[in-house]
Amino acid sequence: MVEGRTHKPVIRKERCQQCEVCLRGCPAELIPEFRQEAGSLRGTLYQGKISGSSANGPAVFPPCQEACPIHQDTRGYATLIAQGNFSEARKRIRETNPLPAICGFVCHHPCEEACFRGGVDSPVPLRLLKRFIAEHESAEAPPKARPRRFKQAGILVVGSGPAGLAAAHDLSLQGYRVTIWEALPVAGGMLIVGIPEFRLPRGILHKEIQRIQNLGVKMEMNHRFRLEPGKKPLSKLGFDAVFIATGAHLSMKLNLPGEERNGILYGVEFLREVNLGKRVELGKRVSVIGGGNVALDAARAALRFGSEVEVCYRRSREEMPAIPEEVDEALREGAKLHLLSGPVRILRKGSRIAGLECVRMKLGEADESGRKRPIPIQGSTFRVAADTLIAAIGQRPDRRALNGLDLNPDGTVRVDPQTGATSVKGIFAGGDVVTGPGWAIDAIQAGKRAAEGIRRYLS
Repeated sequence: MVEGRTHKPVIRKERCQQCEVCLRGCPAELIPEFRQEAGSLRGTLYQGKISGSSANGPAVFPPCQEACPIHQDTRGYATLIAQGNFSEARKRIRETNPLPAICGFVCHHPCEEACFRGGVDSPVPLRLLKRFIAEHESAEAPPKARPRRFKQAGILVVGSGPAGLAAAHDLSLQGYRVTIWEALPVAGGMLIVGIPEFRLPRGILHKEIQRIQNLGVKMEMNHRFRLEPGKKPLSKLGFDAVFIATGAHLSMKLNLPGEERNGILYGVEFLREVNLGKRVELGKRVSVIGGGNVALDAARAALRFGSEVEVCYRRSREEMPAIPEEVDEALREGAKLHLLSGPVRILRKGSRIAGLECVRMKLGEADESGRKRPIPIQGSTFRVAADTLIAAIGQRPDRRALNGLDLNPDGTVRVDPQTGATSVKGIFAGGDVVTGPGWAIDAIQAGKRAAEGIRRYLS
């Protein structure tokens, strides 16, 4: 309910239904400069309703758009889809997002968590709307490559995951010559070796990569990069700037007795072997340790090998970092879930894995991650029978490719949070190599931010 003049809106909060009809009907909303004022109708309506926004400052975006790391115009493309204008919806999405089809399948959709509609019945399914547009678009032929004139400056992107692809996309559109070096035999980084095909169809991924190649981006596979500052200046390599987006491809260890012996697989490495089509030997009974997306992907992949799968996680279902829908899918496909269960010992029969000894947990106060700390319950140990163990409790970057850069204690690269610049002039970094394992949309944001930082650096 809005009363008063356009430039002095008065909202009666007790009667406001957050339908935004007043916002859409306000003539002043057609003036971009006015929309950004704290006293505008938009600013007044959204003030204080957006997580992390200042109660006194302007609120330029609705909550769903503000929650998106790249501030995608969610209402814009949802409205266009509702009108049946799929072509314009696709253009609106691609204005901001270089990998919308991928996000349509694997994004953790923070926009939906912020959606006001969730207070009425359920949030607008924004991720599925992007997926719908992606599948509608996939029926069409991909755009053809066009000859382009590039600036003299050349930029090397190390890694072809979401951060690297996003940076290459934006830099190429700005006219720079971009080359991607990828250590794997295929492009896509963790998107192709860390996410199973049943979650992210390869045809969708390949078309998104092809679109970026069609912008003039060169991609070289099986090309490992080792940073050795001082030995080979960037200019001798033919580049004026480097963006490092090598991800976090090394699994964390369990640090349990007997772990160094045979029979234990690790989530990221296991998924890499599966996704590259290599032969993987699994036992009849598989126990997966962890509660993130890698753990759930590994569990669902193991189910497709015909194994019986049990997932052990030391916190409750609410604390699981995996996307809730993926947990539901794993359970629907037959995986069993042991919650509040922490591994304490690997059981063996001779040289073979026999199972896992776990202890029941209870939740205490929140730790540094913001989640409740699991506390072992004395005398509550139990055993889980297994022929194979898959540990998926986290990943870390490979330090060997980061010589000469300032690193954080956990091995991630220290960067300027505004530009992605590292401690070495002309070298930028972003994505999981900076933050540790995270979401695809956050990596896309990091790639776009670094692309802007590189543009400013070269200017």
